[in-house]
Amino acid sequence: MQMGSAAEVAISNSPGVCIKNNDSIRSFLRSASNETHLPQELKDVASRLLSQDNLLYVSLRSIWTGFQPSSRPELMVLLSGSEFVFRSPKPREKGEELKARLRKLEELAERKAYQELVKDITPSKETTEPFSSYKDQLGFGLHVGLTMFTGYLVGFAAFRALFGHSPAMSAAGGILGLVGAMLVETLLFIIRTSDQPPKANRSKLKKP
Repeated sequence: MQMGSAAEVAISNSPGVCIKNNDSIRSFLRSASNETHLPQELKDVASRLLSQDNLLYVSLRSIWTGFQPSSRPELMVLLSGSEFVFRSPKPREKGEELKARLRKLEELAERKAYQELVKDITPSKETTEPFSSYKDQLGFGLHVGLTMFTGYLVGFAAFRALFGHSPAMSAAGGILGLVGAMLVETLLFIIRTSDQPPKANRSKLKKP
Protein backbone atom coordinates (compact mmCIF):
# COMPACT_ATOMS: atom_id res chain seq x y z
CA MET A 1 0.00 0.00 0.00
CA GLN A 2 1.56 3.26 -1.13
CA MET A 3 0.86 6.68 0.35
CA GLY A 4 1.25 10.05 -1.38
CA SER A 5 2.53 13.41 -0.23
CA ALA A 6 -0.52 13.92 2.00
CA ALA A 7 0.58 11.04 4.20
CA GLU A 8 4.12 12.42 4.38
CA VAL A 9 2.74 15.76 5.52
CA ALA A 10 0.52 14.05 8.09
CA ILE A 11 3.46 12.24 9.73
CA SER A 12 5.68 15.32 9.81
CA ASN A 13 6.61 16.77 13.17
CA SER A 14 4.20 19.69 12.97
CA PRO A 15 2.40 21.33 15.92
CA GLY A 16 -0.82 19.63 16.91
CA VAL A 17 -2.58 17.62 19.58
CA CYS A 18 -0.12 15.70 21.71
CA ILE A 19 -0.98 12.55 23.71
CA LYS A 20 0.85 10.41 26.24
CA ASN A 21 2.29 7.10 25.16
CA ASN A 22 1.10 3.97 26.98
CA ASP A 23 1.41 0.20 26.76
CA SER A 24 -1.43 -0.30 24.27
CA ILE A 25 -0.08 2.40 21.94
CA ARG A 26 3.46 0.99 22.21
CA SER A 27 2.17 -2.46 21.37
CA PHE A 28 0.43 -1.06 18.31
CA LEU A 29 3.55 0.85 17.25
CA ARG A 30 5.69 -2.24 17.71
CA SER A 31 3.42 -4.22 15.45
CA ALA A 32 3.36 -1.34 12.96
CA SER A 33 7.15 -1.29 12.72
CA ASN A 34 7.04 -4.94 11.59
CA GLU A 35 3.93 -4.66 9.40
CA THR A 36 4.76 -5.70 5.83
CA HIS A 37 1.90 -3.77 4.24
CA LEU A 38 2.98 -0.40 5.66
CA PRO A 39 5.27 1.97 3.73
CA GLN A 40 8.80 2.16 5.03
CA GLU A 41 8.40 5.80 6.15
CA LEU A 42 5.50 4.83 8.41
CA LYS A 43 7.53 1.96 9.85
CA ASP A 44 10.36 4.38 10.63
CA VAL A 45 7.94 6.77 12.32
CA ALA A 46 6.50 3.92 14.40
CA SER A 47 9.98 2.88 15.48
CA ARG A 48 10.85 6.40 16.57
CA LEU A 49 7.60 6.87 18.49
CA LEU A 50 8.14 3.68 20.51
CA SER A 51 10.73 5.31 22.76
CA GLN A 52 8.92 8.62 23.20
CA ASP A 53 6.80 9.49 26.22
CA ASN A 54 4.58 11.86 24.23
CA LEU A 55 3.61 11.71 20.57
CA LEU A 56 1.55 13.66 18.10
CA TYR A 57 -1.95 12.38 17.49
CA VAL A 58 -1.64 13.13 13.76
CA SER A 59 1.39 10.82 13.52
CA LEU A 60 -0.36 8.00 15.35
CA ARG A 61 -3.46 8.39 13.20
CA SER A 62 -1.37 8.31 10.01
CA ILE A 63 0.12 5.00 11.06
CA TRP A 64 -3.31 3.68 12.07
CA THR A 65 -4.78 4.76 8.71
CA GLY A 66 -2.00 2.91 6.88
CA PHE A 67 -3.18 -0.43 8.29
CA GLN A 68 -5.75 -2.56 6.57
CA PRO A 69 -9.18 -1.89 8.18
CA SER A 70 -9.46 -5.56 9.10
CA SER A 71 -6.08 -5.70 10.87
CA ARG A 72 -6.09 -2.47 12.83
CA PRO A 73 -7.68 -1.98 16.27
CA GLU A 74 -10.50 0.44 16.93
CA LEU A 75 -9.13 3.96 17.32
CA MET A 76 -11.09 4.60 20.53
CA VAL A 77 -9.77 1.35 22.02
CA LEU A 78 -6.23 2.29 21.01
CA LEU A 79 -6.49 5.69 22.68
CA SER A 80 -8.17 4.33 25.80
CA GLY A 81 -6.13 5.15 28.90
CA SER A 82 -4.07 7.83 27.20
CA GLU A 83 -4.16 11.51 28.17
CA PHE A 84 -3.76 14.78 26.35
CA VAL A 85 -0.52 16.68 26.92
CA PHE A 86 -1.11 20.42 27.16
CA ARG A 87 1.91 22.40 26.10
CA SER A 88 2.46 25.95 27.28
CA PRO A 89 2.18 28.48 24.46
CA LYS A 90 5.23 30.44 23.48
CA PRO A 91 5.40 33.72 25.40
CA ARG A 92 4.30 36.63 23.30
CA GLU A 93 7.17 38.96 22.57
CA LYS A 94 6.61 42.63 23.28
CA GLY A 95 7.38 45.17 20.59
CA GLU A 96 9.97 47.89 21.11
CA GLU A 97 7.27 50.58 21.17
CA LEU A 98 5.34 48.71 23.87
CA LYS A 99 8.53 48.16 25.90
CA ALA A 100 9.38 51.87 25.76
CA ARG A 101 5.84 52.80 26.80
CA LEU A 102 5.92 50.35 29.72
CA ARG A 103 9.27 51.75 30.87
CA LYS A 104 7.87 55.29 30.75
CA LEU A 105 4.80 54.28 32.76
CA GLU A 106 7.01 52.52 35.31
CA GLU A 107 9.20 55.61 35.69
CA LEU A 108 6.13 57.82 36.17
CA ALA A 109 4.76 55.44 38.80
CA GLU A 110 8.10 55.40 40.66
CA ARG A 111 8.35 59.20 40.53
CA LYS A 112 4.81 59.59 41.83
CA ALA A 113 5.46 57.12 44.65
CA TYR A 114 8.65 58.99 45.61
CA GLN A 115 6.88 62.36 45.65
CA GLU A 116 4.14 60.88 47.81
CA LEU A 117 6.77 59.53 50.19
CA VAL A 118 8.68 62.81 50.64
CA LYS A 119 5.81 65.27 50.39
CA ASP A 120 5.93 66.01 54.14
CA ILE A 121 9.64 66.89 54.21
CA THR A 122 10.08 68.77 50.92
CA PRO A 123 9.22 72.48 50.66
CA SER A 124 6.02 73.42 48.93
CA LYS A 125 6.29 74.48 45.29
CA GLU A 126 3.34 76.86 45.52
CA THR A 127 4.12 80.25 44.11
CA THR A 128 3.89 83.26 46.47
CA GLU A 129 4.64 86.00 43.97
CA PRO A 130 1.81 88.46 43.25
CA PHE A 131 0.46 88.58 39.69
CA SER A 132 1.86 85.12 38.98
CA SER A 133 -0.77 84.56 36.28
CA TYR A 134 -2.01 86.58 33.32
CA LYS A 135 -5.48 86.64 34.85
CA ASP A 136 -4.22 88.39 38.00
CA GLN A 137 -2.19 90.86 35.96
CA LEU A 138 -5.10 91.70 33.68
CA GLY A 139 -7.52 92.06 36.60
CA PHE A 140 -5.18 94.35 38.52
CA GLY A 141 -4.51 96.48 35.43
CA LEU A 142 -8.22 96.93 34.72
CA HIS A 143 -8.88 97.78 38.37
CA VAL A 144 -6.11 100.41 38.48
CA GLY A 145 -7.23 101.89 35.17
CA LEU A 146 -10.82 102.17 36.34
CA THR A 147 -9.74 103.75 39.65
CA MET A 148 -7.54 106.33 37.91
CA PHE A 149 -10.28 107.17 35.42
CA THR A 150 -12.73 107.61 38.27
CA GLY A 151 -10.23 109.86 40.10
CA TYR A 152 -9.78 111.94 36.97
CA LEU A 153 -13.54 112.45 36.60
CA VAL A 154 -13.95 113.36 40.28
CA GLY A 155 -11.08 115.88 40.16
CA PHE A 156 -12.27 117.33 36.90
CA ALA A 157 -15.80 117.81 38.22
CA ALA A 158 -14.58 119.23 41.55
CA PHE A 159 -12.28 121.85 39.98
CA ARG A 160 -14.92 122.71 37.41
CA ALA A 161 -17.35 123.46 40.23
CA LEU A 162 -14.75 125.45 42.24
CA PHE A 163 -13.15 127.46 39.46
CA GLY A 164 -15.99 127.88 37.05
CA HIS A 165 -15.75 126.57 33.54
CA SER A 166 -12.01 127.13 33.09
CA PRO A 167 -10.71 124.27 30.89
CA ALA A 168 -7.17 124.56 32.28
CA MET A 169 -8.25 124.34 35.92
CA SER A 170 -10.68 121.52 35.14
CA ALA A 171 -7.93 119.56 33.42
CA ALA A 172 -5.57 120.25 36.31
CA GLY A 173 -8.20 118.96 38.73
CA GLY A 174 -8.64 115.82 36.64
CA ILE A 175 -4.89 115.15 36.59
CA LEU A 176 -4.71 115.75 40.34
CA GLY A 177 -7.56 113.31 40.92
CA LEU A 178 -5.87 110.76 38.64
CA VAL A 179 -2.59 111.00 40.56
CA GLY A 180 -4.40 110.79 43.87
CA ALA A 181 -6.28 107.67 42.79
CA MET A 182 -3.04 106.07 41.64
CA LEU A 183 -1.37 106.84 44.98
CA VAL A 184 -4.31 105.42 46.91
CA GLU A 185 -4.31 102.24 44.80
CA THR A 186 -0.55 101.85 45.32
CA LEU A 187 -0.93 102.27 49.07
CA LEU A 188 -3.73 99.68 49.21
CA PHE A 189 -1.65 97.24 47.19
CA ILE A 190 1.32 97.61 49.55
CA ILE A 191 -0.94 97.06 52.57
CA ARG A 192 -2.54 93.93 51.07
CA THR A 193 0.75 92.28 50.11
CA SER A 194 2.49 93.09 53.39
CA ASP A 195 -0.34 91.86 55.63
CA GLN A 196 -0.64 88.36 54.07
CA PRO A 197 2.13 85.82 54.83
CA PRO A 198 3.35 83.52 52.03
CA LYS A 199 1.24 80.46 51.25
CA ALA A 200 3.96 78.08 52.32
CA ASN A 201 4.22 79.77 55.73
CA ARG A 202 0.43 79.74 56.16
CA SER A 203 0.34 76.00 55.52
CA LYS A 204 3.06 75.41 58.09
CA LEU A 205 1.28 77.55 60.71
CA LYS A 206 -1.87 75.45 60.29
CA LYS A 207 -0.03 72.22 61.14
CA PRO A 208 -0.08 71.18 64.84
